[in-house]
Amino acid sequence: MMMDRIADMLTRIRNAQGAGLEKVEMPSSHMLEALGNLLKEEGYVQSVKSFNHKGHQQLRLVLRYDDDGAPVIREIKRISKPGRRVYAGAEDLPRVSNGYGLAIISTSKGVMSDRKAREAHVGGEILCTVF
Repeated sequence: MMMDRIADMLTRIRNAQGAGLEKVEMPSSHMLEALGNLLKEEGYVQSVKSFNHKGHQQLRLVLRYDDDGAPVIREIKRISKPGRRVYAGAEDLPRVSNGYGLAIISTSKGVMSDRKAREAHVGGEILCTVF
């Protein structure tokens, strides 16, 4: 039984990029779809698609690479874990790589980037960082 679906998703992305794969598939959930759509909005993945495979919902991410073949996502790291949750107020949200990266926050208004959370003036659980 998988305990941490978000950590599994991030690991699958890291492994797929290390192997140079074009796409990665994983079991789907509402949270993972929200994370995938946010990564797409911010330009880290090309597309996100949810589909049914043999009666189970799956999520497919098409990864992005630059012109040299290097992955666009240089580092993707889980911050809040099941054993240690990490929360931050609107004023205390982290800036990843001096604003060049992205922190994904789960707020009362949904999953959003650190920039949008600051604009909406809401805090929440810091799920992961992407650079």
